[in-house]
Amino acid sequence: MQAIILAAGMGKRLKELTKNNTKCMIKVDGITLIERMLKQLENKHLSKIVIVVGYESAKLIAFIDSLKPKTPIVYVNNPIYDKTNNIYSLYLAKEYLQSEDTLLLESDLIFEEAVLEELLNDPRETLALVDKYESWMDGTCMKLDSDDRIEAFIPGSKFQFSENKNYYKTVNIYKFSRHFSETHYVPFLEAYVKALGNNEYYEQVLRVITMLDAPEIQAKRLNGQRWYEIDDVQDLDIATTLFTADVDKRVSLLQHRYGGYWRYPHLIDFCYLVNPYYPPQKLLDEINASLSRLLLQYPSGMSVNSLLAGKLFGIHVENIVIGNGASELIRILAGYLTGKIGLSSPSFDEYPNRFSKKDIVVYRTQAPYYSYNQEDLIDYFTDKEIHSLIIVNPDNPTGNYIPRNKIDILVQWAKSNEIILIIDESFVDFSDDENATLLQQGFLEANPHVIVLKSISKSHGIPGARLGVLATGNKDIINYIKQDAAIWNINSIAEFYMQIAEKYKKEFKLSIEKLRLVRKEFQRKLEEINGIEVLPSQGNFFMIRLPQNISSNELTKRMLIKYNMLIKDLSSKVGNSSYIRVAIRTTEENECFVNALHEAVRA
Repeated sequence: MQAIILAAGMGKRLKELTKNNTKCMIKVDGITLIERMLKQLENKHLSKIVIVVGYESAKLIAFIDSLKPKTPIVYVNNPIYDKTNNIYSLYLAKEYLQSEDTLLLESDLIFEEAVLEELLNDPRETLALVDKYESWMDGTCMKLDSDDRIEAFIPGSKFQFSENKNYYKTVNIYKFSRHFSETHYVPFLEAYVKALGNNEYYEQVLRVITMLDAPEIQAKRLNGQRWYEIDDVQDLDIATTLFTADVDKRVSLLQHRYGGYWRYPHLIDFCYLVNPYYPPQKLLDEINASLSRLLLQYPSGMSVNSLLAGKLFGIHVENIVIGNGASELIRILAGYLTGKIGLSSPSFDEYPNRFSKKDIVVYRTQAPYYSYNQEDLIDYFTDKEIHSLIIVNPDNPTGNYIPRNKIDILVQWAKSNEIILIIDESFVDFSDDENATLLQQGFLEANPHVIVLKSISKSHGIPGARLGVLATGNKDIINYIKQDAAIWNINSIAEFYMQIAEKYKKEFKLSIEKLRLVRKEFQRKLEEINGIEVLPSQGNFFMIRLPQNISSNELTKRMLIKYNMLIKDLSSKVGNSSYIRVAIRTTEENECFVNALHEAVRA
């Protein structure tokens, strides 16, 4: 068997990175694509590797020769690479195609060894390697029947997003038998080029062949093996995260993306904290039905959207303001607050990050499970001359919760000491306390020194909408934030969500009740793992103390590399390497996590 690599293209979408280099000379984790591919092919004991070159061919050939590959290399030059597409590059190598069985690859791919193994170990002689379509993929897709026969090729111009669940994306790696090339592919290739010219794609020939009664070619489906096609700088960024050999770097790169994990379809995110049981499908369908209109029109301004937020939470419009997530409101609020700021630790980093260290007074509990109550805070801060006190309740990452009747004690103490009390209720809906929230008009009017913040994303399960609210009886604070925020600080989709959310209050309540039940069961199963200690939590997450035989950093790496699960390493938050934070997800996902954690701590 031989390999043919198509490497003549210019890679214009990579811009400066391919200004003086062909696309396969791009580096991922310090190694060029072509070097990585050649090393993988070297292990397959091929008779030769045929490389079709064109753009910057002299540089590419010199580089490949400098690698001193053991497998013989044959170069085929495409002199009109800038006027043709890859069908012509393959046409130039047609004699090689007919000489023996062939692995056909495009040079802008990066993949793990298992991808080639899947193709080579399959006894079928002629195969197109495919993967289940995901939203990050671009290019030719196909439909398959239950026996892996290719029912149809779907080029980009014929792609129907309503059908995408039935699509498979071509990986652009193929196995052609010599017989298939001689009797099917090359004759059709020659005819296609003669009839339609050189500015086409070789997949078009396969599309024609699959219409025959006996096309010979079938599909080989991948099942979670990693690969990526690099067309632009964003692809390069994703590929670096997926394929870096440094596990610490890979974990760090993923965590510092702060989301966007839909680009990693096999990753299970136990790091970020949302309600897994909401929104309901009917609500999503309602948004989808209006999506085109929402994308094509401006959202309303701040005053209208604050009115919607007020309606959703039963707060007068002059006492509430909407934000592009709670983080935008925290940023603006930080500019309003003056003097010393009281904070607890460990807690949500967005707050201390918004203030100068000299202005922060930190309370660090010494109690087991990092717990604290209103009396602990009052005792500590009474003589600290703070101007404001910020409390996340339930707290993140500990899950510590101060019940509503105890919060009222803190409210009165703050009032007596002329302290602005900021309560972050982003996780309060998950608590077992049915009357937990301070988002009540009467309470806010009676206590204008209290500011309530809430991330709607967390409990409503819509982090992509970026919605948060701030409410207070102090109208000066509301006016200050409204003046600082952009007039269009949320988008039309977020606005539409607030417009319709009230219709789904019953479903929301049921989702919270479901989460509470699942939390109890998840905790019970976690505590069955020898050496694991689960901190009590009233949030949609658990802080977990690990056994002494494994650190939080090592466990984070194991869970990602072996199980494709992303968790939160808390070593930087708590000052030691014994703790992680884990989101509560669906029952099935939680079960998978428990099994994976059980194996990981024993390894």
